[in-house]
Amino acid sequence: MALSTGLFDEVMVSTDDKEIASIAIEYGARVPFFRSEDTSNDYSTTMDVLKEVISQYRSLGQEYNVVCCLYPTAVLSKMEDIQIGYQLLKEADMVLPVTEFSFPPLRSFKVSNQGFAEYCYPEHINTRSQDLETWFHDAGQWYWFQTETLFMSSSKIRKRVLKLSNMQVQDIDNKDDWGLAELKFKILQNHV
Repeated sequence: MALSTGLFDEVMVSTDDKEIASIAIEYGARVPFFRSEDTSNDYSTTMDVLKEVISQYRSLGQEYNVVCCLYPTAVLSKMEDIQIGYQLLKEADMVLPVTEFSFPPLRSFKVSNQGFAEYCYPEHINTRSQDLETWFHDAGQWYWFQTETLFMSSSKIRKRVLKLSNMQVQDIDNKDDWGLAELKFKILQNHV
C-alpha cells in the first residue's frame, strides 16, 4: 500500500529477519540495513526503531525531512487516511490516527488479585455513560513525523490527529484480534 500512495521517495522495511527482508524486497520495498540487537527485542519502542533508522540513513548520507512509520499489523489501514495524514502534517510536528474508546474509560475499574472491583474514577459511578467525555486512543496504524521531531522531547511535539471509526481499527496481538480484524474487514468491504 505504501508504494501505491505516491507519497514516498523510499519505502523501507526495518527488520532483523532475513526472510522478512527478502519478502519486503520482493514486493518493492528496500532493506538498506538490518535492525540492531538493541531495537530487535520485545522492549524496544517504535521511537527507538525510528531514531535508529534515521541515524542509519544519515550515516549513509541520506536525509529526509518527513518520515512515516507504517505498522504491518495494521491490516485495516486505508491509503486515503495515510494521504490525509500527510496533508495534516503541514500544520503539526506529528500526525497520528486515533479512535474513540468503545466504552468511556471514566467508568473503568481495576480488579484486585482477590477479584474485587475498585472504580478508577468513583466520582462517575452514577454518571450515564453517554454523558461522559469522549476519550480517544492511538489507532496504532501509522505515524507521520517531521524528522527533527523524533529527537525532541515528547511534551514539545505538536500532535495532530485523524479520527477513525472503531470499525477501521484493530490491534492484532492474538488469534481473537485476528478474528475481529477479519470480521471488520468483511463488514467494511460490504460498505464499499
